[in-house]
Amino acid sequence: MNNEIRRTLEALKNGELSVDDALLAIKKQPFEDIGYAKVDLHRGIRQGAAEVIYGAGKTWEQMAGIIETMQKSHVKRILITRLDPEAAKHLSKIQEIDYRENAKIGIIGGFPEPDGIGRIVVATGGTSDIPVAEEAALTAQIHGNEVVRLYDVGVAGLHRLLSHIDEIMSATVIIAIAGMEGALASVIGGLADCPVIGVPTSVGYGTSFGGVSALLSMLNSCASGVSVVNIDNGFGAGYLAGMINHVG
Repeated sequence: MNNEIRRTLEALKNGELSVDDALLAIKKQPFEDIGYAKVDLHRGIRQGAAEVIYGAGKTWEQMAGIIETMQKSHVKRILITRLDPEAAKHLSKIQEIDYRENAKIGIIGGFPEPDGIGRIVVATGGTSDIPVAEEAALTAQIHGNEVVRLYDVGVAGLHRLLSHIDEIMSATVIIAIAGMEGALASVIGGLADCPVIGVPTSVGYGTSFGGVSALLSMLNSCASGVSVVNIDNGFGAGYLAGMINHVG
């Protein structure tokens, strides 16, 4: 979409297009109403990234319609989150899609070359946190970021995390993903000199309250520079980390 706007502006500069025609081309169809969805076609212009399709609660037919609308407007890469296997199976019959079942993510158009200012580290407390971590990592990758994965480095065995101190200290932003008591975000926040995004997960026994304990622990972190997204919100963390990694 940004390339399309650039071509319009270059045509204006070269005298191939009038000011009024250029303004009309830019203003035209900021969104398209397809009945069950109003597809935001200008999000790439406003935010630098196209609209992401949230797959939960949508039929595969609805998603197919949204994808078609986006592609008609020259959106080359499309991310679908919380995409269940059955819907992915149907979509794959009409559209080439890279489906990552563990993260419940579908990717159309492949990954771009990383163009961020540094690297994003995605770290998990345990193996059970990996589905949320993969949602974060893949979201960051499709938005043009280099990602380093450090899985199962939780505080129950702190030496595992400390063996990756070089990756931690060289990161531009770190996503710390943990359930149980959620201590990983605070520990990494005390080691790193970059922003840390905590992601509490719903992994844990009864009094973890489906991730609420980890959420409260991360919100009450004494380490400066730690921010927190919602429970199991790998997408939100990956997107935010990508924005930080592209500042400047």
